[in-house]
Amino acid sequence: MTDLQTQTRPRRPRPKVVTLTDAAAARVRELMDNADRKCVGLRVGVKNGGCAGQEYTFAYADEIGPMDEVVEDKGAVVLIEPKAILFLIGSEIDFETTRLSSKFVFRNPNETDACGCGESVTIIPATSTEAS
Repeated sequence: MTDLQTQTRPRRPRPKVVTLTDAAAARVRELMDNADRKCVGLRVGVKNGGCAGQEYTFAYADEIGPMDEVVEDKGAVVLIEPKAILFLIGSEIDFETTRLSSKFVFRNPNETDACGCGESVTIIPATSTEAS
C-alpha cells in the first residue's frame, strides 16, 4: 500500500441544520432549567396544519431519538425531528418579546408563504444541491 492509500483526510464538520440567536438560546436554556422533569433538550418539528399548510412544533424531549438531529448552540440543545430536517435546513430560530406576546420566530429560507396571523407557513423542502 502506498501512503496515499493509508491516509484518511479528516472530515470537515457538517453545518448545523438550524442556528439559534442569543435570545432563543437563552429561552431554551430557561425552559430546560424550569421544566417539571429532566429533559435533554427542546424538540423542534414541522406538522401539517393552519391556513398556510404547516406549523412549527415544540416539545420537551425526554430522550434523543435514533434519527434526531442534535443541534448544540450557545449552550442550548435543540433536537430536530427527522422528518423536519429538510424543511428547516438553514433556518435561524429567534425568540422575540413584544408588548403583547413572546414567541419563537423562524427565519427559514425554505418558507414560501405565511398566513396573516403568523401561526402557519408554507415550506418547500431543501433539495440535495441546496443542502450541501
